[in-house]
Amino acid sequence: MVVNPNTTSSMTEAVVSAAARVAAVGTMVVGSTASRGVPAIESNVDEVWGALGVLEQVRAGEKRGLDGYVIACFGDTGLAAAKEAARGPAVGMTEAALFTAALVAARFTIITLPPRTREQSRRVLRDTGLERRATVRAIDVGVADLAAGAAAVLEAMLDEGRRAVAEDSAEAVVLGCAGLADLVAPLQQELAVPVIDGVAAAVKAVEGLLAQGLSTSRAGTYARTADVGR
Repeated sequence: MVVNPNTTSSMTEAVVSAAARVAAVGTMVVGSTASRGVPAIESNVDEVWGALGVLEQVRAGEKRGLDGYVIACFGDTGLAAAKEAARGPAVGMTEAALFTAALVAARFTIITLPPRTREQSRRVLRDTGLERRATVRAIDVGVADLAAGAAAVLEAMLDEGRRAVAEDSAEAVVLGCAGLADLVAPLQQELAVPVIDGVAAAVKAVEGLLAQGLSTSRAGTYARTADVGR
């Protein structure tokens, strides 16, 4: 399941399409949209609503017997709860993107949106221990503005990407929003560095964990609690 923490169904459709393009033969990708909350995750209050939406969607997925989950929000909204609630692996698009970038580049830059969400990116960088290898940039566009398609922000992303390569010594670029997958190819061609979409990275991470028979450790932090099914 690709879990969308916001209530915008068109964004769910876009990320499911991106996920399906990279999924292995035999992998079924299903999308899920928060039934209540906010149309975009752009603030701390939005994240609280989004986290509740993630938990509700994962619980619904567990009743359906799904094998794993991708949290499709940059900043990995509700990811810790998802890891605790799901029997199978739950992977955040941000953590997957960052670890992927670390495999292919010594230094990389996240380009997120809007500017106020940069701290969410920095939080995941700290959690993954990769903050010394990364820079965070942003374009002044709202998440809701992507409803018309990511192509509308291509030029802004290109401009920021060029600055990242020139000024940050970035050797790869991480796209800081679930709705930007369609920009991977044009950005990569123009910037001549790897460009990473977190949804695609997370899909392959979930598949890889399942193939190895691995899921979230229950030794302590993510031990399942008695109320997980409420």
